[in-house]
Order: sequence, then structure tokens, then C-alpha cells
Amino acid sequence: MMVKQHMLFTLYSICGIVLKVAATKNKVRGAQGQFPLVQNMTVTEGGIANLTCRVEHNDNTSLQWSNPAQQTLFFGDKKALRDNRIELVRATAQELTISISEVTLGDEGLYTCSLFTMPVKTAKAFLTVLGVPKKPEINGLTKPAKEGDHITLTCVTSGSKPAADVRWFRNEKEIKGAKEVNASGKTFTVKSSLRLQVDRQDDGVAYTCRVDHVALTTTHEDTTQVLEVHYAPIVNIKHSATLPQEGQYLKLECEPQGNPSPDPVLWTKDGGELPDLDHMIVEGRELTFTSLNKTDNGTYRCEATNHLGTSHAEYKLVIYDPNAQKNVPDHALIGGVVAVVVFATLCLIIVLGRYLARHKGTYLTNEAKGADDAPDADTAIINADGNHAHAEEKKEYFI
Repeated sequence: MMVKQHMLFTLYSICGIVLKVAATKNKVRGAQGQFPLVQNMTVTEGGIANLTCRVEHNDNTSLQWSNPAQQTLFFGDKKALRDNRIELVRATAQELTISISEVTLGDEGLYTCSLFTMPVKTAKAFLTVLGVPKKPEINGLTKPAKEGDHITLTCVTSGSKPAADVRWFRNEKEIKGAKEVNASGKTFTVKSSLRLQVDRQDDGVAYTCRVDHVALTTTHEDTTQVLEVHYAPIVNIKHSATLPQEGQYLKLECEPQGNPSPDPVLWTKDGGELPDLDHMIVEGRELTFTSLNKTDNGTYRCEATNHLGTSHAEYKLVIYDPNAQKNVPDHALIGGVVAVVVFATLCLIIVLGRYLARHKGTYLTNEAKGADDAPDADTAIINADGNHAHAEEKKEYFI
């Protein structure tokens, strides 16, 4: 009997140990699942931030969200802070999700999710708020600039977090400016300057300041100003005929370029006023000849003036007579004939010179024959003459 009782006691002891081990394992497994899980969040100023806290296993223990100031926002499904922007999204044994609408830069910070076990377990999520840069402003253009002036365009944007990137464009082609960043609380003010020496090529050019920022995900902020430059005029005369002929129609068009526009223009001929002729008409910037004649020959000037200066252009009118051209010799043909004659003459001179040089050498050689044995020059000449076998026969007699 005693043996049976001992065996039963031993069996109960073993079973108790097994049950304790099993209970301990379940407790450990549950404790491992009772750690809150959270994620950091980034939201743009004015947007909505959703904060979620989860646990894998929960034995009806409450979850709680607190703000960076350690103020309780929600305890389970119970709202603790009076802020209309904060609302409950989901509250279960495994999850507590809340939302903060119209987020401001002041909402940025470290938020805490607490699980009230023994001891309390916590997890922290950092909420980053991006400051949206304000629309840029361009300063420095208060009045039209004059050609040659030095001006400075300044683009300013504020409220960005982190600091925005400011870029300049000249008619959509990027150019470089001088950037300056200043902190103002949690946000930044960014300024970029562009120094120019303007000329007439800048008149009507669009200068754009563009702001790029991580908070501007689908677009960018920009401001454009068109530069106005005043400059003295330059003048060009456009004519309708290349070779104006007598009786022909001719139009001279004065094309001044200046700002302000030089209007009207002044036409003159040979330094004086235009003659009062019926076939010569002035309309605005155009001078028209309805039927040209030789009396129209001369130098015509168009003069344009604005408050920055005066400029002019001239057109020399020479009326072309096609009938007179037919009687004029072909200068090219004459030039060709002259060239051929000169070339032939040079060739003849060269040939004749070589011929004379050759015969002159032969004469000197014959004259020197017999000079080798002669005691003096006279004898050498006589001997040379004596070498001609038929010298006497070649004498001629005249009666």
C-alpha cells in the first residue's frame, strides 16, 4: 500500500512539472508577442498623419498613443486630449490607429505607443513634417532698364523645411545665380540673386525663378518676369528691286529697331528734302516710286530717333538701263583677247632672244679661227679671213 502511494505521488509530481513547463512556455510565447510595433511617418504640412501601433498577441491589455509632450491622445478607444484634429481610426486588442489632420510643423516629434503589461512596454515613432515653400517673389525690376545698365534680380522663397532649391531660367534655359539660405525657426528662407548687364538682346526676355522641394511632389512653384530694356534705334532699308529699271515700280521700306519704337521716321534725298513729285509717295515708313526715271537717281536716307539716340541708313538709287547695256562691249571678252595677245608677244620675244643668242655665239667662234697660231690680233683676223676658201669668188662688182 505504501509503495502504491509513493508511485502515485511520484506520478503527480512528474505531471506537475510538465504542466509548469508547458505554462512557462506559453507565458514566454505570449510575452514575446506583446511588444508594440510602430513605424516612422513623413507628412507634408497641412496633410494627414496616420499613426498605427500593433501587437501580435494581446491578453486584453490596453494600448495608448502619446504625443511628443507626453500627453495621452488615445487610451484604447477613449480620447484623452481635446483636439478636433485628432481622431480614432481603429481600436482592437491588436491595433490602435489614430489620425492627425491639418498637420503643422509643431506636430513634428517623437510619438509613443504604450502597452500596459507588467512592466509597461513602449515603442516610439518619429513624425517628420515637411514645410511647403511659399511661391517665390522676384525683386529688382521696378522700371524699364536702359541698355548697358547693371541690374540685380532677387528671388526669395520662405517656409521650406528642409531648405528649398532655387533655380533661374532665361527663356527656359537654366542659368546660375548666387544662393543664400537663412534659418527662421523650424523653416528656411532661401534667396538667389542674378546680376546682369542688360543689352538690347535682353528686351522681352522672360526670367523665371523656380523652386523645387520634396514637399512639391508633382509640380514646382515658379514666378516669371519679362525684362524691358530701352535702347537707341538701329536702322535698315529694305528694297523691292535688285536692279531698278526706268519705268519700274520700287518700294523702299525703313526698318528701325529701337525701344521705345522710333516713330515716325524721316526720309531725305542727297542731304535735303524729298522732291515734290507725283510718282514718289511716303506712307509711314515706306517710300514708293510708282514709275522710276533717271531724275530719281541719288542717295536716300531714312533717319529714326527716340529719347536715347538717333540712327540712319542710306540707299543709293542708280537706275539700270537695259538698252544701254547692249551697246557696251563685253569687258570679259576684251580682257581675254588682250591676255592672249600679251601671252603670244611674250612667247615671240623669248624665241627671238634665244635665236639671236645662238647665232651670236657662232659668229664669235668663226672669227676666232686661226687665232691659235697668230702672233697678234691683226694676223689672227687675216688668218681667219684666209680660211674661207672662196673668199675672192664671193666679191661682187658694180658697174
